[in-house]
Amino acid sequence: MDYIFETENTCARKIRFTLEGNKVTNVRFLEGGCPGNLQALPRLIEGMTVEEIEEKIGGIDCGGRGTSCADQLAKAVRKAYEESKKSA
Repeated sequence: MDYIFETENTCARKIRFTLEGNKVTNVRFLEGGCPGNLQALPRLIEGMTVEEIEEKIGGIDCGGRGTSCADQLAKAVRKAYEESKKSA
């Protein structure tokens, strides 16, 4: 299923991705952000599970903001995963 997550306190305003079970694919950062990083990150996590993404990139801080695009992605996939379990 496809999801769009509105980020908090990051340059990219939205993240779009597909979640099938607990596997994440087709990640795209929308409306801002650092182009190089936001092209690399989706390639690196393509096909990873929610848990793997949380372990690898959850908690990363950008410029003292307390979060980052990577951290927001980890939060987004967790939220989508929990929502998908409720509707199953």
